[in-house]
Amino acid sequence: MTFAAAAAMMAAACGANAGNSGTNGAAEAETKEEVTVGAARTQEYLPELRGKRVALFSNHTGMVGDRHTLDVLLDSGINVVTIFSPEHGFRGTADAGEHVGSSVDEPTGVPIASLYDGKKRGPSKEVMDALDIIVVDIQDVGLRYYTYYCTMIDLMNSAVEAGKEVLVLDRPNPNGMTVDGPILDMKHASGVGRLPIPVVHGMTLAELALMANGEGWLREGRKADLKVVPCEGYTHATRYRLPIAPSPNLRTMRAIYLYPSTCYFEATPVSLGRGTDMPFEVYGHPDMKGRAFEFTPRSVAGAKNPPQLDKLCHGEDLRNISEEAAIAQGVNLTYLIDAYRDLGAGDKFFSSFFEKLIGRGDIRGMIERGMSADEIKATWADDVKKFRAQRRPYLLYAE
Repeated sequence: MTFAAAAAMMAAACGANAGNSGTNGAAEAETKEEVTVGAARTQEYLPELRGKRVALFSNHTGMVGDRHTLDVLLDSGINVVTIFSPEHGFRGTADAGEHVGSSVDEPTGVPIASLYDGKKRGPSKEVMDALDIIVVDIQDVGLRYYTYYCTMIDLMNSAVEAGKEVLVLDRPNPNGMTVDGPILDMKHASGVGRLPIPVVHGMTLAELALMANGEGWLREGRKADLKVVPCEGYTHATRYRLPIAPSPNLRTMRAIYLYPSTCYFEATPVSLGRGTDMPFEVYGHPDMKGRAFEFTPRSVAGAKNPPQLDKLCHGEDLRNISEEAAIAQGVNLTYLIDAYRDLGAGDKFFSSFFEKLIGRGDIRGMIERGMSADEIKATWADDVKKFRAQRRPYLLYAE
């Protein structure tokens, strides 16, 4: 499937109107507002790339209208020597957490260096020696445990060590209107948490890159040779509807808005709908009681071995929640607490992955002691206030 065909298919799934359009305001009375992504502002970055050996960090989301940024670069005579691919691969079809090997992009012949192959973080010395600048163009969703920004930080660290430049072509954050959740305690740093930021940080990749540089968060506090190309027509109040699903199981805007509240099921035996046509919009388990809603996870593309495979799960359907209500929830642990209390599994309910996702070591105990979701949310209110102030110097767009 070509990138253009994939974009058209995913646009229907995400309810988008055009490849670079965004929305501002409630869904019932949306005001159309054109957003121009950084990659579309070619006059701002093509001169910077001429005569250099370019590595592109991107995937299927790196589209400018119906063309991929890779094609834009090649058609403009830019020497692209390497493609860096993230979790889910360059074409965006691999399962969550699935190791993706290096290969070659068949339509263009450009080598693909996978950064999600289960080996060390960042590219090899041989790959880094063969380039001058890393261009970042990928669609993030604004969650601390979404791995695309982690890979960007790894690349920035590699660029610093090798004396290479980094250029971020920015894209809007669909959760950019929200800041919520605890700041990551760095003793729980992992492949799903690389920076001391809240679960929902509300920043774009370019803003995060600037903040990582400015706050000394790169390895040994060093700074990357960093440039960014901002979006035009975007603010942190913009309701930007993704034209392409960013990963196989985030297929709708509602799923993207519920993601801050439902992802924690990944650290439990409860299914969050992987292996169905409604991932991150439902949850259930074979032993949950008194539930009218049922579903059965199957082995499908993008979820080959989902939790509770082929078992009838009883649970809750969250698709009746409006997009506005899902956004307003921010991080809502109500669903997790509901399943925890229903199953009565005690300390067998959570795996150690929970602390990596939530970012703190005390929240599991709060749930086990019977605290409500609102009481737990109150414990990170100061984190949110602190981070809003800390991030302000690095914001490229009005709040």
